[in-house]
Amino acid sequence: MKQYSSIRSVQILAHVLQQYGIDKVVVSPGSRNAPLAIHFSEMDAMQCYSIVDERSAAFVGMGMAKALKKPVAITCTSGSAATNYYPAIVEAFYQNVPLLVLTADRPGDYVDIFDGQTIRQNNLYQQHSYGDFQLMEDTEENSYDYNLDTVKKAVELCIEKSGPVHINIPLSEPLYNLVNELPVLPSIESSIQLKNFDFSSNLAAEWNTSKRILILVGMQDPNPELQMQLSQLVKNHSAVILTEVTSNLDNEKFFSHIDRYIFNFKEEDFKTYTPDLLITVGQNVVSKKVKKFLREAKPKHHWHIDEYWQPDTYFALDRKIETKPEVFFGKLLNNISLEPSSYFNLWDVLRDKMDVRHQESLPKIGYSDFYLFNILSQTIPAEYNIHISNSSAIRYAQLFDFNKYKTYCNRGTSGIDGCTSTAMGFAMMTDEPTLLITGDISFFYDINGLWNPYIPPYTRIVIFNNGEGNIFRIIPGPSDTNAVDELIATQHHRTAELLAKNFGFDYIKAEDEMSLDRVMEAFFKSGPKPKILEVMTKDEHNEDKLKAYFENLKS
Repeated sequence: MKQYSSIRSVQILAHVLQQYGIDKVVVSPGSRNAPLAIHFSEMDAMQCYSIVDERSAAFVGMGMAKALKKPVAITCTSGSAATNYYPAIVEAFYQNVPLLVLTADRPGDYVDIFDGQTIRQNNLYQQHSYGDFQLMEDTEENSYDYNLDTVKKAVELCIEKSGPVHINIPLSEPLYNLVNELPVLPSIESSIQLKNFDFSSNLAAEWNTSKRILILVGMQDPNPELQMQLSQLVKNHSAVILTEVTSNLDNEKFFSHIDRYIFNFKEEDFKTYTPDLLITVGQNVVSKKVKKFLREAKPKHHWHIDEYWQPDTYFALDRKIETKPEVFFGKLLNNISLEPSSYFNLWDVLRDKMDVRHQESLPKIGYSDFYLFNILSQTIPAEYNIHISNSSAIRYAQLFDFNKYKTYCNRGTSGIDGCTSTAMGFAMMTDEPTLLITGDISFFYDINGLWNPYIPPYTRIVIFNNGEGNIFRIIPGPSDTNAVDELIATQHHRTAELLAKNFGFDYIKAEDEMSLDRVMEAFFKSGPKPKILEVMTKDEHNEDKLKAYFENLKS
């Protein structure tokens, strides 16, 4: 026999979620949100996933939403539990990942009277959400109509903005009164309006009169339609297209290793390679070098194409084009001439030279973090979705051919805190295997990302354990201080072996070239458990080998 919550606001909430096809809910345990957990778990069209740690749970929900490409709901109890959602909400805000955040709360008159787990929850995430809503309790006048309308607005905003929206739900005791049947609630008619984009003839004129066109694509999900459109633009060398690993674009005429090509640019190079027209697509760009180049270059025109964000990253933005990139380029291609450009040849000569130096450098760099990324780029099976943690991991990946894979990274705020949890949430929602490549600090920071009973056996994690946050020896500054070992790089002697056993993963360790080469093939073979490969590089002076690589590129 079904056991639904008797609380009308909870019934309304579940009904509206079902009407909009939101059928995945990440539940963290608690008493105040128990009515939601009980009710959602009895709904035939809903699936609930229990993740204990709220910080991890929110990132798991974000990973699920990225895989599904639709909203996922997360729900927790009141008080500090709700504050633990914040890191993932910020990341989802800047990545435009649709999270519907459902926080249970004490009654409003309990706030600030020192009742347990009672804080100022209303508008808690206001700085980093696309909407903040609070429901009425059932006993309040007009609560039925108000709550039905409020939940509808919140859900539609989450879908329309593709980002986090918060619904705070005050609930008075008793919390565990149940009913066996639900009242009939009205069907919901969506009021989401499709956006139209009108292509301006001025855009075509600016394109056709620009001799040096540079398109820089930042972080975005795989987009086959955009892939075809940009491939058409470079077919006759009409534009230069710079991409990163997180651009999820792959074409031999795209320039896919930005730092390899421009790391040694001087002031005169900024002038030589300056575009007339800069077109940026997508969100965050990893490369600090390309940001410096384009800020110094001062292009005459800069267009940014994105539905949600129009940041003036390069201090030259003069056209904010608020639409999907495939919509924009589809119309652009119908209105411009595609003429060969000497600007493409200029970049192509640079690429050929630096690619040769890159290949010549590889045999000189022995076993290290750098060596691992080179091996991974050649051996990961094509069907894998790859998640890469922040800090040095994503920077190493930029140097190698990971652009042939579907690749994800939490570059919204670029933090290390939820990389594992996000990858595990993604893995839960796809039949394709998922690989997380992570540094040791990022992995240990998010250990609870593995406290998750839903991780599929075809999930893989590669940890490169250099015994510290080695990024702080790569970037200039920290190594010149006395605090670097303990307080900045945070040296340690931990390994993941016992953690793997505790969370039910098979564990493999590599400590040199020979052992790494020997275990790599077996690591990707199917098995009954997910697997962790820990590659130990603590004594390999990784930062020196990376610096030597860039020195080799100069020669």
